[in-house]
Amino acid sequence: MKAPEPNFAHVARMTDEQGMYEHADHTSPRRELGYCTDDMARLLVVACREPNPSPLVIGLTRAALRFLADAQGVTGDSSNRMNRRGRWEGRRTVEDCWGRSLWGFGTAAARAPQDWMRQDALARFERGASRRSPWSRAMAFAALGADQVLVAHPGHRSAMLLLDDAAEQIGARQRAALWRWPEARLSYANAVLPEVLIAAGAALGRDAYLTDGLELLAWLLDHESFDGHLSVTPVGGCAREELHPGFDQQPIEVAALADACARAWRVTGEQRWVDGVASAVAWFLGDNDSGAVMWDDESGGGYDGLQIDGPNLNEGAESTLAFISTMQHGRNLVPVP
Repeated sequence: MKAPEPNFAHVARMTDEQGMYEHADHTSPRRELGYCTDDMARLLVVACREPNPSPLVIGLTRAALRFLADAQGVTGDSSNRMNRRGRWEGRRTVEDCWGRSLWGFGTAAARAPQDWMRQDALARFERGASRRSPWSRAMAFAALGADQVLVAHPGHRSAMLLLDDAAEQIGARQRAALWRWPEARLSYANAVLPEVLIAAGAALGRDAYLTDGLELLAWLLDHESFDGHLSVTPVGGCAREELHPGFDQQPIEVAALADACARAWRVTGEQRWVDGVASAVAWFLGDNDSGAVMWDDESGGGYDGLQIDGPNLNEGAESTLAFISTMQHGRNLVPVP
């Protein structure tokens, strides 16, 4: 099954001089709802992953980096919401927006297409990496950025400490024999937790982290599969006693699984992780609980959620970037039959 080539046309349609709008009414941006740092961090990650970026993608990279830099405070925390008039709302925090910003900065420090971008992103990462968050996913997103910094700057002390602290926070929890997950409920972007354990194990030479992460990812992949296809955790989360399938399924869950499986393959070379990426690609192409295609081949956007009767046809930022991210992995790993 061939993964469609990532298409940034809808991203460009959703983006103005301030950033990428968070929500869409079908393919039209809902400008009145403004912008979100989480989405701009996702945009920076996927833009920097492009091996031969077009001028359009380079421009989007520049816009995302500028947005995240403006969101960051002098102590390294981040604001998450900007209204349509370009004004920040709420206080700066070390919640997910902080973690995802560091993921974006770390990725740009390693992979941005221009030297000034890489230098600026590294400085921003270093500022934010001095902070810690009590929330495991925020720490996990930040740790993915730390891992990228270590690719470009082996031995970078702040990155090593952040990656180790995040893995310790995730891995230190007690797990039951039948419910291996380190939380009482699966919630959102679940695969980021085992991915960080795998990353920390490989980067820091910590075999216990690596083994734990691979085992946890295998458990999650099995739990989020049903009748031969992915059946990911719905928007409300799920616990041990809840049965498949559940709706509304979010593309971010599929993208997180693709990220984690691609990393597991790079570390182990095992075919089952390529199969995991292939399942994530197939979910978008219609191999899912509703048999619904989850992307728009005309616009290049991703649909906002899988419902029991088909897709939510709005093409917001999170779902579009989740689709692009998954197809990037599919382009690299999934063979054409």
